[in-house]
Amino acid sequence: MSMRSEFHDRLAASLRGARKARGLSLDAVAKLSGVSRSMVSQIERGESSPTVATLWNLTQALQVDFAGLLEGRPAGEIEVIRAAGAPVISARGTGVRIRILSPPEAVGRHEVYELLFEPGGALVSDPHGPGCREHLTVIDGRLRVESGEAAEELGPGDTARYAADRAHAIRAEGTGRALLIVQDS
Repeated sequence: MSMRSEFHDRLAASLRGARKARGLSLDAVAKLSGVSRSMVSQIERGESSPTVATLWNLTQALQVDFAGLLEGRPAGEIEVIRAAGAPVISARGTGVRIRILSPPEAVGRHEVYELLFEPGGALVSDPHGPGCREHLTVIDGRLRVESGEAAEELGPGDTARYAADRAHAIRAEGTGRALLIVQDS
């Protein structure tokens, strides 16, 4: 079997499995993704070579990991993101480095971040969607959490759970490190 046909077979099986796992018909996937029903069917049978844009639309509609789909990672395999491989955001001027720990498909539902604060660093946020909550656990240092008018000081091992559907902030007294979980309702 050629490498190309192995790839198409893995891709077809992965897409078909993701669709069936979510209980979706070909028509439903077509509507959610904007990819025609016949194209979805051809891809699932390994008869078509989809473009990256088509694959992206399908993975977003099926809420599956784009990279894992292309790698053909078997279900049940352990996915490892090495420390140096996790995406990092350095929020300019805030003194905060944010390492993204959750998978891309979790955005807007259940996000996990590691926050690294320089002395005096602050992460100031506008309100998120209605019912959104954040859970912050301090690993090192001292942090101040503000949600609306409420504020609390936290030290190592402390956890704060607070409404994030209002203006909120996390401020470092010195350097600090914390894990942040953002959970939309």
